[in-house]
Amino acid sequence: MKYLKPLLLCIGLLFFFQCQKDDSGPTKSTQSISGKLAIDYMELLRDYTKLTPGFSPPVAARAFGYAGLTLYEAVVHGMPEYQSMVGQLNELNELPMPVADTYHWGQVANAAMAEVARLYYPSAPPSLKPRLVLMEASYKTDFLNETNESVLERSTLYGQQLANAIFEYSKNDGGHEGFNKNFPGFPNLPVGPGYWVSTSAANPTPLQPYWGNNRTFVKDITIHTQPVKPPDYSTEKTSPFYIQALEVYNVTKNLDQEQAIIAKYWSDDPGNAGTPPGHSISIASQVLGLENADLAVAAETYAKLGIAISDAFVSCWKCKYTFNLVRPVTYINKNIDANWTTLLATPPFPEYTSGHSVQSGATARVLSVIFGTNYAFVDHTHERRTDIPGAPRSFRSFDHAAQEAAISRLYGGIHFRDAIDLGVLQGNKVGDAVNALAFKK
Repeated sequence: MKYLKPLLLCIGLLFFFQCQKDDSGPTKSTQSISGKLAIDYMELLRDYTKLTPGFSPPVAARAFGYAGLTLYEAVVHGMPEYQSMVGQLNELNELPMPVADTYHWGQVANAAMAEVARLYYPSAPPSLKPRLVLMEASYKTDFLNETNESVLERSTLYGQQLANAIFEYSKNDGGHEGFNKNFPGFPNLPVGPGYWVSTSAANPTPLQPYWGNNRTFVKDITIHTQPVKPPDYSTEKTSPFYIQALEVYNVTKNLDQEQAIIAKYWSDDPGNAGTPPGHSISIASQVLGLENADLAVAAETYAKLGIAISDAFVSCWKCKYTFNLVRPVTYINKNIDANWTTLLATPPFPEYTSGHSVQSGATARVLSVIFGTNYAFVDHTHERRTDIPGAPRSFRSFDHAAQEAAISRLYGGIHFRDAIDLGVLQGNKVGDAVNALAFKK
């Protein structure tokens, strides 16, 4: 009995010092954590994007941009070779810093990404909430097996603080709550021959006419990525403009089965899919999964891609509402064939340049730098859909996929050739600017 108290004291001290060790020992690097958490959250956000009203392509791209940035900043301090985007991105001057030596970077990311879903999708359907709650709780439980409650709660708090700080930063970019402002009325757009007019009674006003004025992540990227002006409007049959319109007419009148499949596969209409930006996120998720990427690689990938597609839509929308070009259906019905119809519904905004092309060109540049110029892959994004031919499609490279996504808009009767080809180049420039950011020290 006389030895019992000293023994209990020793056990207590051992337990105390073990806890102290757990709480102050070296933090696991981000590279030692699986990237599955990042993939799971970004795929959940794709469903949020598909099912939440108002998430048009520009609005969706913006959300993915801030989601990717938040994920990266949540774990970058566990990546010794990498650095924060503070001071590099437009007006991003400060973010909360870690205040202790020990964090679980997986839990920081878990808490931050769950907060992203709540902050950027406040009007999401209630049916999505249980999935978010379960995902957040499941990862937190898993991580509790790797650290103690003190570290876990510190990590949770830091992730939430970081997500909220970036959300505050997002409020001043011009796109805050854009899901409620897709059609802000009748802007003062030019009228007359060659200018855009509504192509649908359901959407008499243009979508997001001021989006091109939004703050971008990369400063002045909108200025530096604008394409040349489109061909001069003309109804002369020998003019470049008429020839482009005639190409759209002839191609769509003679579509083969494969071309029709391509048009529908890449349409990615809001409500039916996660929008074109969501398709890019899906491709990245699939590749990250195949590569068994760690959390560091996943965070860098989603950050670069999110920034690229977000800035691509701002650059594209600036171009659209600079030239306010007429859509093929309007021109062809008036000058070539009054009974011609498009395979796909024409979206409610000006034609030049193609949003699909710009964002796909940006995506290709970013993913090619990370995974390789000739990275072949199979895209399974739509394999569970029954409303379109969604069978998986194989690509030789990310650029190959971008070119197919771009040309799909010609097959759908949505765009002229210049908007497609020059749109891809515009997106390439956006991607190059994002690749020039100094993620590594």
